[in-house]
Amino acid sequence: MDRDRRGRGGRGRRGNRGGEDRDVRLSKSMSYVLRHGANQMGLHMGTDGFMFVEELLAHPQFSSYSLTDVERVVANNDKKRFKLCPHPEDGRLQIRASQGHTVQVQDLELKPVLAGSSDCPAEAVHGTYLRYWSSIQQQGLSRMKRTHIHLAPGLPEEDGVISGMRRDCEIAVYIDVPKALADGIQFFWSENGVLLTTGNAEGKLPPKYFSQALRLRPTRSILPLQ
Repeated sequence: MDRDRRGRGGRGRRGNRGGEDRDVRLSKSMSYVLRHGANQMGLHMGTDGFMFVEELLAHPQFSSYSLTDVERVVANNDKKRFKLCPHPEDGRLQIRASQGHTVQVQDLELKPVLAGSSDCPAEAVHGTYLRYWSSIQQQGLSRMKRTHIHLAPGLPEEDGVISGMRRDCEIAVYIDVPKALADGIQFFWSENGVLLTTGNAEGKLPPKYFSQALRLRPTRSILPLQ
C-alpha cells in the first residue's frame, strides 16, 4: 500500500494522546501555524498567507502526517477554516487559513461590505462567554491580537451559518452593521462566510453598535446592554 495513503507511521485517525482524534490535532496545529506561529516555527508564509504544503509536512511537528491527512482535514472541516490550492506559477500545493490571523496578511480575498448592498446584513453576531460580558458591556468588542473581530451572519444552528462563532458560546452579541458602516467602520466577508471587521481606530466595536445581547445557555434570555 502507498505509504502516503496510509499516513506516515501507518497510524489511524485516532491517536493515543488523550484520545484526541488525529485530524483534530492536525487541524489545531495547522490553525496555529497558519494564523500565528509560522515565523516562530521557522516556516515561510507568503504575504498572502499561503504556505507550501510540502514545507509544512517537512517540519518535525507534522512528521506523522501526510498530504492525504491534510487534504482530508481541509475537505472535512465544517467551518472551512483552510484554503488548499495549487500555486499559480509552479502548481505546488499551498495552504492558508481563511481568517483568524494575528500576523498581517495582505490578500485574504476579502469582499468589502457596502452599505445598502444585497450582502450587507442588518445584524451580525459575535459569540462570547459570560466571564467576558461585563468588560464587553462597558468597552465593546475588541480584535485583541487578531487582525479582525469575527462575526457570524446568525447563530450556528441557523441555515447557512457554518462559521464565525463557536457552538459552545454562552452569549450572542448582535451588531447593527449598517449603523457601524455609516460611522466609517469597515466590514468584509471571508471566503467561508465569516463577517470580519477591524473595528474603529482602537480596534474595537463600541457598545453603541450593539442591538441586543442574548444569553444562549443554560436557558435563552435577553441581557441588558447597559
